[in-house]
Amino acid sequence: MSLELRVDRNSPVPLYFQLAQQLEAAIERGVLTPGSLLGNEIELAARLGLSRPTVRQAIQSLVDKGLLVRRRGVGTQVVHSRVKRPLELSSLYDDLEAAGQRPATTVLVNTLVPASAEVAAALGLGEGGDVHRVERLRLAHGEPIAYLVNFLPPGLLDLDTAHLRATGLYRLMRSAGITLHSARQSIGARAATCAEAERLGEKEGAPLLTMERTTFDDTGRAVEFGTHLYRPSRYSFEFQLLVRS
Repeated sequence: MSLELRVDRNSPVPLYFQLAQQLEAAIERGVLTPGSLLGNEIELAARLGLSRPTVRQAIQSLVDKGLLVRRRGVGTQVVHSRVKRPLELSSLYDDLEAAGQRPATTVLVNTLVPASAEVAAALGLGEGGDVHRVERLRLAHGEPIAYLVNFLPPGLLDLDTAHLRATGLYRLMRSAGITLHSARQSIGARAATCAEAERLGEKEGAPLLTMERTTFDDTGRAVEFGTHLYRPSRYSFEFQLLVRS
């Protein structure tokens, strides 16, 4: 591993954390690519003049974040970087592609259902009327990253299962001539149910990021209402804050 690593022994920041931060930054920048080996702890400790427990603690912190994995007979291997999603009107599929994460989709449900009170209110439709329900599992590098449930007004566009499997929902909307203009969105967190944990490869009760979004076109019409669940070890939301003078 030809990687520039340095620790500052005069810094109040713990040595293991300094090392972990540099390794994480290298993974995020793509210097350490998915599948690459980190090298063994003894060599890394000797190279940096650190104790093995310090190096082990740094590596374990990245294993806990899902960025590294220990494989018997192979060593410590880079899994992938966490996807950082900007808070703007973009699709997960596009964000994963932009991050070089090789997105794939499993379509679980694609059907018409009666609109619940919540869905009807979000889409401006009558309760009990037909809405299109789409459930998908989004994967990156073959690993589940998000469980997506979306509701759309009937007749809005052709929601062919093969198309949903091949690309993102927003791309399909734009291809159908729908101009996405704005969205109302809320972000939170909660514990995974048994079914959600099984889908996402987590333990029951594990923390999940949640996002709820209603999207509007350029006429002000609600065109989509979504409730999404994300694995926090693989995904985060990124904010940019401006200071008002």
